[in-house]
Amino acid sequence: MDYIQYYLGRGDICPKALEVINEAQKDVIPNFKIIEDRAEYHQSRILDIFIKHRISQRHFVGTSGYGYGDDGRDTLDLVFCDVMGGEDALVRPQWVSGTHVISDSLFALLRPGDTLLSITGELYDTLHDVIGIKNSVPGSLREWNINYKQIDLTSEGKIDLTKLKSELMNSKVKTVIIQKSKGYSTRRSLTSKEICKVAEEIKKMRKDVFILVDNCYGEFTEDTEPSIGKTDLVVGSLIKNPGGGLAPTGSYAVGTKEAISLLENRLTSPGIGREVGAFPFGYGYFYQGLFMAPHIVSEALKGSLLAGRAFDLLGFSTYPNWDEERSDIIQAIEFNTSEQVIAFCQAIQAASPVEGYVVPYPWEMPGYEHQVIMAAGTFIPGASIELSADAPIKKPYIAYLQGGLTYSHVKLALIKALSKMQKEGFISL
Repeated sequence: MDYIQYYLGRGDICPKALEVINEAQKDVIPNFKIIEDRAEYHQSRILDIFIKHRISQRHFVGTSGYGYGDDGRDTLDLVFCDVMGGEDALVRPQWVSGTHVISDSLFALLRPGDTLLSITGELYDTLHDVIGIKNSVPGSLREWNINYKQIDLTSEGKIDLTKLKSELMNSKVKTVIIQKSKGYSTRRSLTSKEICKVAEEIKKMRKDVFILVDNCYGEFTEDTEPSIGKTDLVVGSLIKNPGGGLAPTGSYAVGTKEAISLLENRLTSPGIGREVGAFPFGYGYFYQGLFMAPHIVSEALKGSLLAGRAFDLLGFSTYPNWDEERSDIIQAIEFNTSEQVIAFCQAIQAASPVEGYVVPYPWEMPGYEHQVIMAAGTFIPGASIELSADAPIKKPYIAYLQGGLTYSHVKLALIKALSKMQKEGFISL
């Protein structure tokens, strides 16, 4: 079959867009083997862990009421603990997002009078109100007399160890938070190796300090996770990488027994902790999603490489560059105007399998300082392991593309997006 003629005969794809994507694909294909080999490695590990814990149909059955003795829930904790490399773990559908599990972690680890220290600069927008960075939002850390300080990364995108050592001399610093991914910025995302090395340095200076890592978007992009090191809690969302596009909700936390013990009492209540928490729909999709995650993440990574190279060929700045080392699935693309950003996100939405007919516009999204446009035509609302794009409407005008359950979908969506933007005059091919 002549596939090129099939594409060109559709009417919504221009020949030049197809040429750009095919040229980009030739450049990035040699990099795919590293991604695929890593996916096979993680797949083998997860298979061994499933067999070790004798996963069976009984683990997929739902429970009701208090949920005492929920074998599916409790065994999923053990599986995640082994996969991520910690001492203990909690995996719960009751955590509605990555922000939620980070918030619970902060309140579990900090007490009035303590100081929270971010060593990766400004944290993701939705955490600003949790901390009370600018305003004392009801229920924020600030309202509980918990202070906040941050250290920006160096000009090379590294953690500033000199300033970190100085801040740790302050005995009130009780928790250090590290955000692995770039968030709404152009900085490089950190690697697990870097995080583990810094965590080791922190523990040499202050054994009493907790280290919390926001691992969102980073799972299975590298050989190891930050939880193999001296970190106390590593957390993330199940509707991102580790859910494999199947987990319908929830988040996880992996870490030391001490930190998990503190967190479980925040999850429910002191004295009850992890012993309760029913989920009537069962955990089948959580187990299957984790099993699928290495492959799905590899598909998303390959799509990110393709997008990075395609927009690089068109003269746009991309972060990271298409051939740089990656430790998350996010591809940032810097446009010249807000209109270009909006057009790109709308084009991604138009190439979505769900609600592709919807046209997104910037809006005042809860938890964000600026208006945000989000393209998310996904099977699970908000699941950014599925192909999605979002952007705060502020300078520099950057769209953040992430996810993709299949590389084929990412490729086709990019072809359609370039065609649409060319037709509407937002780019010139």
